[in-house]
Amino acid sequence: MIAEEKYYRIGEVAKLYNLTTPTIRFYEEIGLFPNLKRSAGGLRMFSAEELACIEDVECLKKTGMPLKDIADYIKWKQAGDSSLLQRLELVKKQKQSLEQNIFDLQRELEKLKHKEWYYQTAVAAGTEAIFSGDCDSEYYRAHPDEVVSEG
Repeated sequence: MIAEEKYYRIGEVAKLYNLTTPTIRFYEEIGLFPNLKRSAGGLRMFSAEELACIEDVECLKKTGMPLKDIADYIKWKQAGDSSLLQRLELVKKQKQSLEQNIFDLQRELEKLKHKEWYYQTAVAAGTEAIFSGDCDSEYYRAHPDEVVSEG
Protein backbone atom coordinates (compact mmCIF):
# COMPACT_ATOMS: atom_id res chain seq x y z
CA MET A 1 0.00 0.00 0.00
CA ILE A 2 1.35 3.42 -0.97
CA ALA A 3 1.19 6.08 1.72
CA GLU A 4 -0.81 9.12 0.78
CA GLU A 5 1.27 12.31 0.59
CA LYS A 6 0.46 14.87 3.26
CA TYR A 7 -0.51 18.36 2.14
CA TYR A 8 -0.67 21.58 4.12
CA ARG A 9 -2.84 24.63 3.57
CA ILE A 10 -1.26 28.07 3.37
CA GLY A 11 -2.26 29.02 6.94
CA GLU A 12 -0.66 25.86 8.30
CA VAL A 13 2.54 26.56 6.37
CA ALA A 14 2.56 30.16 7.61
CA LYS A 15 2.32 28.99 11.22
CA LEU A 16 4.87 26.24 10.70
CA TYR A 17 7.50 28.67 9.36
CA ASN A 18 6.41 31.83 11.18
CA LEU A 19 5.67 33.56 7.88
CA THR A 20 2.71 35.62 6.74
CA THR A 21 0.34 34.24 4.13
CA PRO A 22 1.11 37.24 1.84
CA THR A 23 4.80 36.29 2.00
CA ILE A 24 4.00 32.74 0.94
CA ARG A 25 1.73 34.01 -1.85
CA PHE A 26 4.56 36.29 -3.00
CA TYR A 27 6.92 33.31 -3.12
CA GLU A 28 4.39 31.60 -5.37
CA GLU A 29 4.07 34.70 -7.58
CA ILE A 30 7.82 34.81 -8.22
CA GLY A 31 7.82 31.16 -9.25
CA LEU A 32 9.27 29.40 -6.22
CA PHE A 33 6.56 26.70 -6.25
CA PRO A 34 6.13 25.57 -9.87
CA ASN A 35 4.56 22.25 -8.85
CA LEU A 36 2.14 23.66 -6.26
CA LYS A 37 -1.14 21.77 -6.34
CA ARG A 38 -4.56 23.22 -5.62
CA SER A 39 -7.60 21.57 -4.12
CA ALA A 40 -10.86 21.26 -6.02
CA GLY A 41 -11.89 24.48 -4.29
CA GLY A 42 -8.74 26.29 -5.44
CA LEU A 43 -6.88 26.21 -2.12
CA ARG A 44 -3.11 25.94 -2.28
CA MET A 45 -1.89 22.52 -1.14
CA PHE A 46 1.75 22.49 -0.03
CA SER A 47 3.65 19.19 -0.19
CA ALA A 48 7.00 18.22 1.30
CA GLU A 49 8.61 19.62 -1.88
CA GLU A 50 7.26 23.12 -1.23
CA LEU A 51 8.13 22.90 2.47
CA ALA A 52 11.73 22.03 1.55
CA CYS A 53 11.76 25.01 -0.82
CA ILE A 54 10.54 27.33 1.95
CA GLU A 55 13.27 26.00 4.24
CA ASP A 56 15.87 26.78 1.56
CA VAL A 57 14.43 30.27 1.00
CA GLU A 58 14.36 31.10 4.70
CA CYS A 59 17.90 29.80 5.22
CA LEU A 60 19.27 31.83 2.32
CA LYS A 61 17.32 34.93 3.37
CA LYS A 62 18.95 34.76 6.80
CA THR A 63 22.36 34.90 5.13
CA GLY A 64 21.37 38.17 3.45
CA MET A 65 21.08 36.68 -0.03
CA PRO A 66 18.96 38.87 -2.33
CA LEU A 67 15.57 37.40 -3.26
CA LYS A 68 16.48 37.41 -6.96
CA ASP A 69 19.48 35.17 -6.22
CA ILE A 70 17.31 32.96 -4.03
CA ALA A 71 14.80 32.60 -6.86
CA ASP A 72 17.66 31.66 -9.22
CA TYR A 73 18.93 29.11 -6.70
CA ILE A 74 15.47 27.51 -6.38
CA LYS A 75 15.05 27.44 -10.17
CA TRP A 76 18.48 25.86 -10.58
CA LYS A 77 17.78 23.32 -7.85
CA GLN A 78 14.59 22.30 -9.63
CA ALA A 79 16.59 21.93 -12.87
CA GLY A 80 18.65 19.17 -11.28
CA ASP A 81 22.26 18.19 -11.89
CA SER A 82 22.68 20.47 -14.90
CA SER A 83 22.83 23.44 -12.52
CA LEU A 84 25.20 22.06 -9.89
CA LEU A 85 28.04 24.42 -10.84
CA GLN A 86 25.74 27.46 -10.83
CA ARG A 87 24.45 26.57 -7.37
CA LEU A 88 27.97 25.96 -6.09
CA GLU A 89 29.16 29.36 -7.36
CA LEU A 90 26.16 31.14 -5.85
CA VAL A 91 26.61 29.43 -2.49
CA LYS A 92 30.35 30.19 -2.47
CA LYS A 93 29.68 33.84 -3.28
CA GLN A 94 27.11 34.10 -0.50
CA LYS A 95 29.40 32.32 1.96
CA GLN A 96 32.15 34.85 1.22
CA SER A 97 29.71 37.73 1.71
CA LEU A 98 28.44 36.25 4.97
CA GLU A 99 31.98 35.71 6.26
CA GLN A 100 32.76 39.38 5.55
CA ASN A 101 29.57 40.42 7.37
CA ILE A 102 30.53 38.26 10.35
CA PHE A 103 34.01 39.80 10.38
CA ASP A 104 32.54 43.31 10.27
CA LEU A 105 30.01 42.50 12.99
CA GLN A 106 32.74 40.98 15.16
CA ARG A 107 34.68 44.24 14.90
CA GLU A 108 31.58 46.22 15.91
CA LEU A 109 30.99 43.82 18.80
CA GLU A 110 34.49 44.55 20.07
CA LYS A 111 33.70 48.27 19.97
CA LEU A 112 30.50 47.67 21.94
CA LYS A 113 32.39 45.61 24.50
CA HIS A 114 34.82 48.49 24.90
CA LYS A 115 31.93 50.94 25.37
CA GLU A 116 30.43 48.62 27.97
CA TRP A 117 33.76 48.48 29.83
CA TYR A 118 34.17 52.26 29.56
CA TYR A 119 30.73 53.00 30.99
CA GLN A 120 30.95 50.33 33.69
CA THR A 121 34.26 51.85 34.78
CA ALA A 122 32.86 55.40 34.65
CA VAL A 123 29.74 54.38 36.60
CA ALA A 124 31.87 52.69 39.26
CA ALA A 125 34.03 55.84 39.53
CA GLY A 126 31.02 58.15 39.37
CA THR A 127 32.58 60.17 36.55
CA GLU A 128 34.06 60.01 33.07
CA ALA A 129 36.82 62.34 34.24
CA ILE A 130 38.98 59.30 35.03
CA PHE A 131 39.59 58.99 31.28
CA SER A 132 41.69 61.34 29.19
CA GLY A 133 39.12 61.41 26.37
CA ASP A 134 35.65 60.27 25.40
CA CYS A 135 34.63 56.65 24.91
CA ASP A 136 35.50 56.48 21.21
CA SER A 137 38.88 58.18 21.56
CA GLU A 138 39.70 55.79 24.42
CA TYR A 139 38.85 52.86 22.14
CA TYR A 140 41.04 54.12 19.29
CA ARG A 141 43.88 54.88 21.70
CA ALA A 142 43.70 51.22 22.80
CA HIS A 143 43.25 49.97 19.20
CA PRO A 144 45.40 52.15 16.91
CA ASP A 145 45.01 49.63 14.05
CA GLU A 146 41.32 50.59 13.87
CA VAL A 147 41.99 54.26 13.12
CA VAL A 148 41.01 55.09 9.56
CA SER A 149 43.16 57.82 8.06
CA GLU A 150 41.51 60.27 5.70
CA GLY A 151 42.97 61.16 2.34
